[in-house]
Amino acid sequence: MTPEPLAAAVAAPVDRKTVGRTVAWMAKQVEIGLGAVDLSLPQYRVLGLLDERSSVSSDLAERLGVRPPTVTAVVDGLVARGLVERHPVAGDRRRVDHKVTPEGLALLAAADAAVEARLNIVTDAMDDPAAAEEAFAGLAGWRTALVTYSRARWGR
Repeated sequence: MTPEPLAAAVAAPVDRKTVGRTVAWMAKQVEIGLGAVDLSLPQYRVLGLLDERSSVSSDLAERLGVRPPTVTAVVDGLVARGLVERHPVAGDRRRVDHKVTPEGLALLAAADAAVEARLNIVTDAMDDPAAAEEAFAGLAGWRTALVTYSRARWGR
């Protein structure tokens, strides 16, 4: 079986199945970029959320769409590396707030740059720079959709 010609693959109708598979494929490209800074995708997601605001585990779990034990495991690794700190919540000894450290912010900036570099490698293979910019603009549109959804769902 011969591979589908590029023009045909690009011109194929976009459907939700294809888009979902593309997002999964793209996630792998992000993971490859993160390998350059020794950060996993879940760790990157947690650092990104904590960069927006400090959070307790239940809030992080809700925002990540995972169960609290999953967040605890990821945060444990970030704490061990000095990238995140835990602080007791005033007035509630059972709750712990998580905050990204200056070292965590520096690694997050490096991770952002590594992911951008990886995505640039992918888009640099395109013949049309305008199409590459359109691909990035499409991602910006998805970010807007995700932020809007999050605010509607959780009020933040």
